[in-house]
Amino acid sequence: MAKADTALVGALRERGLRMTAQRQLVLDAVRELVHATPEQIHAEVAGKAAGVNITTIYRTLELLSELRLVTHTHLTHGAPTYHAAGTHQHLHLVCRDCETVTELPASTVDGLVRKLREERGFELDVEHLALFGQCADCAGRP
Repeated sequence: MAKADTALVGALRERGLRMTAQRQLVLDAVRELVHATPEQIHAEVAGKAAGVNITTIYRTLELLSELRLVTHTHLTHGAPTYHAAGTHQHLHLVCRDCETVTELPASTVDGLVRKLREERGFELDVEHLALFGQCADCAGRP
């Protein structure tokens, strides 16, 4: 097992849970892959520890999300895409035609975040934000 992540160990202990090799491997895979579906994370983990099934990956991702160590967004109609929480807040532009995903800094929507907070008392979770539309290349196609 890789060196245990102190944030993960601490968060698990607070909940009375123990550290496992699979939990560390899943967190490591999310960090290494940057943006990955559960299936991609499973492939990465399975390359290092045979016998880890996809159900374990899904359960671990759910736990890591609850612990706020990973976050996810839906970039397609399929499985969510996971990335490490707290790295850098960003949002995603997703082209519906070519499926290109572009990251933008969270500050891009600062005005919207401020307006929602002031007018609605709503705190926007930018880490889960994906905006769908058409990229410049696809918009220029006949």
